[in-house]
Amino acid sequence: MTVSPSAPPTVRLSSVSLTLKGPAGAVNILRDVDLEIPQGAAVGLVGPSGAGKSSLLMVAAGLQRPSAGSVTVAGQDLGLLDEDALARFRRDHVGVVFQGFHLIPTMTAEENVAVPLEFAGRKDAFDVARAQLDAVGLGHRMGHYPGQLSGGEQQRVALARAFAPGPRLLLADEPTGNLDGETGALVMDLLFRLHDEQNTTLMLITHDQALAGRCDRVIRIQDGAITDNRATRDAAA
Repeated sequence: MTVSPSAPPTVRLSSVSLTLKGPAGAVNILRDVDLEIPQGAAVGLVGPSGAGKSSLLMVAAGLQRPSAGSVTVAGQDLGLLDEDALARFRRDHVGVVFQGFHLIPTMTAEENVAVPLEFAGRKDAFDVARAQLDAVGLGHRMGHYPGQLSGGEQQRVALARAFAPGPRLLLADEPTGNLDGETGALVMDLLFRLHDEQNTTLMLITHDQALAGRCDRVIRIQDGAITDNRATRDAAA
């Protein structure tokens, strides 16, 4: 991977807080988070369930507006965009891979990968889709529907779909949570290889410390706040 610390960060969160209303009153999900991630870097987000990791990813993706603070991704202040503009920004600059595969069951693997490219008006949508499926080792499964694919193959299709538009930022939320250990390891090898080849900034939520250790930095979140942020060479110290 090529980290460019001298370039403007791909992600900058400044004094970000997120407060949501619950049955018992206001709940503080994120608390005064400051975070910068350089272009091309990979960060592992770790911490207990309910700590705010997924909410942080949602805020970085523009899927959840913070209650306070500012979020800048790829040089764009997300707070200045309305919902339609946010959707277009995500389409062009942000890829997301979830624990669930979220493939369209009535579409083939090729069609699933081509969908976001078609929405963007790309005339080469299917050419790019085929190239991305080849890149994840599924060139021979392009015409298969999700129900005809194994869990690992479905997640590889999801990876191809996320990387196909050439996103500046890739968000991965426990992407191997539904896979067995061996299949999950293969999927993660693919994710890191594509991240490296495309120089995409990666934010990865994981409970696997070894997996987090493959990132450039490990960020620990506890009760909605960052409690540790260190380079992986120091993370075990």
